[in-house]
Amino acid sequence: MKVDDQRVGGNLLPGATIGVAPGYVLAFLVLAFALLLTGCGSQKTRTEAKKNGQAEMLSPATLVMANNLRTGDIQAGGVAIITPSSATGQEEDKQALALAFTGVLREALPELRVVSLPETLSAINRVGLTNEYKKMFEDYRLTGIFERDTLQKVAKVTGSRYIAQLKLGAFRQESKGRWGLLGVRVMETKSSTIRLFLQIWDSHDGSIAWEGSQESTLSHESVSEEYVPMKSVVEESTRDLVRRFP
Repeated sequence: MKVDDQRVGGNLLPGATIGVAPGYVLAFLVLAFALLLTGCGSQKTRTEAKKNGQAEMLSPATLVMANNLRTGDIQAGGVAIITPSSATGQEEDKQALALAFTGVLREALPELRVVSLPETLSAINRVGLTNEYKKMFEDYRLTGIFERDTLQKVAKVTGSRYIAQLKLGAFRQESKGRWGLLGVRVMETKSSTIRLFLQIWDSHDGSIAWEGSQESTLSHESVSEEYVPMKSVVEESTRDLVRRFP
């Protein structure tokens, strides 16, 4: 392209034309087109993930041990959710963890009577068991045991035989560059990793009826700053644990 550069004292005169090298125009068009395609593809990935209820699950690792829980026991006795435990620095995630877990449990086992964490705490507070409930958790941190008498009181006020307690061992969100174009990062892999542990206690004798652990990563491709939410990875981990119930 020919450039008609008319200058007076280093300034362009009105009406002067500016030439642009064809190579820069072509590179700009290629970049814009690539970004458009990538954005559309990424949006499609996220839409399909939400439509199907899940993103890509990577490296699931599940361990379970059924002690004295038999087929049909938990459905017959009902289960109450008590306060989850969490790693230091993740205490604020306990309520969200219990909420997501309760939703999946009710969805997966609609015949099971599930008492949610807010319902359990409300029932405990109504009958004045707060201090005893607090001491039960203080002892648990030292011994790994929930005191039987207190478990039976919690079971009585919630109308459930079984008590479920979750532990959040770890949770992290990461973002890694997938590929870029002309020095610009175009696609990123967003992932969330969780380590979850579940114990179900039998209030009749104070024993651990069932326990399981799950470590997994949920990921998707994205061009935005959107991370995989904690709710999604908790739900996927919970579904895998619930499938292992007797």
